[in-house]
Amino acid sequence: MQQSCDPEASCWRAAKVDCARLNRETSPCYDGSEMVRTKDRVTLSVNPEPPRPLARELPPADPFPIDALGPLLRDAVQAIHDKLQAPLAIGGQSVLGTATLAVQGHADVQLPTGQTRPVSSFLITIAESGERKSACDAEALWPIRHREKILREQHDQDLSNYQNEKGAWECARDKATKGGKGDRAAVKLALDKLGPMPRAPLEPILTCTEPTFEGLCKLFAVGHPSLGIFATEGGHFIGGHGMSDDNKLRTATGLSSVWDGDPIRRVRAGDGPYVLPGRRLAVHLMVQPDVAAILLNDRLLTNQGLLSRFLVTAPDSAAGTRLWREPAPTSDAALKRYGARLLETMEARLPLVEGKANELKPRQLPLSQAARRLWIGFADYIECALAPQGELESIRGLANKLPEHAARLAAVLALVNDVHTSELMAPEMSAGIALAQHYAARRYGCSGWDASEPIFSSPKNCSAGYSEAGVRRRCRFPTFINGAPTPFGIRPRRKSLSPFSKIMVVWCGYQEAPP
Repeated sequence: MQQSCDPEASCWRAAKVDCARLNRETSPCYDGSEMVRTKDRVTLSVNPEPPRPLARELPPADPFPIDALGPLLRDAVQAIHDKLQAPLAIGGQSVLGTATLAVQGHADVQLPTGQTRPVSSFLITIAESGERKSACDAEALWPIRHREKILREQHDQDLSNYQNEKGAWECARDKATKGGKGDRAAVKLALDKLGPMPRAPLEPILTCTEPTFEGLCKLFAVGHPSLGIFATEGGHFIGGHGMSDDNKLRTATGLSSVWDGDPIRRVRAGDGPYVLPGRRLAVHLMVQPDVAAILLNDRLLTNQGLLSRFLVTAPDSAAGTRLWREPAPTSDAALKRYGARLLETMEARLPLVEGKANELKPRQLPLSQAARRLWIGFADYIECALAPQGELESIRGLANKLPEHAARLAAVLALVNDVHTSELMAPEMSAGIALAQHYAARRYGCSGWDASEPIFSSPKNCSAGYSEAGVRRRCRFPTFINGAPTPFGIRPRRKSLSPFSKIMVVWCGYQEAPP
């Protein structure tokens, strides 16, 4: 039997298919399907487009304000960039973190509110693997590493002397105790003449990568009073024992307390009670975006307040632009000047409580009248932006601390210029405000974007939530994806898209036959 051919039906089918193709870019609900006529009915033949990620890419980063760092630190950042061709922000964070560690033990900044705060900062740098984070940190941290080497050599010598002195002291104590022949007054007099037991030399460690808070406290007890957590692989810290589910809250509250400058108070059955006042801690973690998402999307750390104490930057990638060129001859000289200044600062005698080997007593660094006016103006601006529907309402946790962040950063810059300075001047205050605004803008996403809490934490969770809702919605995928969060919880602030950020159904293909 010869198969019949219906030319009209064939033309209709072709016309419908062509129409669908022409409307591919303009149809508000086009989902990759085409109308197909069969012998019995018309169906929608589904040709779904490939899956797209449920998180938007980060918007372009604002340039890191290296001019605000001052001539010495700025030249060091530019030298690192010249040698490694890494993004300026990575070198800027490394240099700023190193400088903070070098000066934080010398002074505290006195805010116009009358409160005195440490100049310490907690920094996070987010960049993909291959952006030369480790190389930047190695260049910036060389004065710290050099100082640690000197401390280790000195410690080896002091340890030998300490062991000999301790042995001699113990023998003399035994002799004094036995020589008293049971006379309490005579024994006490002999022990008083002997004097206290010799002090052990401080542990020659200035930085660590993945401490638990308990381990950090023990290091503060036997080590130097100014320490840093510096990790080029921040995943060691974020995924370490101290940030596990059982220990995360304890670590967060402890770090927040140290950032505030409060004494460390510990009561444990094994170690007994002890109080460690006068300790300072600087932090700089370098992480990949997925690792950063674990930390920055953590609801517990957000509500506890630790994340508002971190200053985050995420520069654009430099991949594809790093063609070989010889570094300028001035780069090495700039790094040497930078290192020499920080070494000089670290070799300066720290202000200690009398009779204590590792309890800081930093002097107060007040603001000049001009700096005070700048700080108050900035604080008032931030307060107005925190109002309901205000510009910074969505990053209220960080924004509430921005004036303090600005003062801390300004104090670091002032102490780098002159560790003996007695007043924080207006130029440094302006620079601190510029740096604080950069960190706020990056946390905010960029102008017009919102760093609010993520609606879902991962595509896996998103898919599960959608399938459970059982409700179908249709919209253009670009409209939905513009309302979705980035890996760090950043989504558009435009209210017209907010309903799409709460859509509870997503599907890759949809078939429906007309009645």
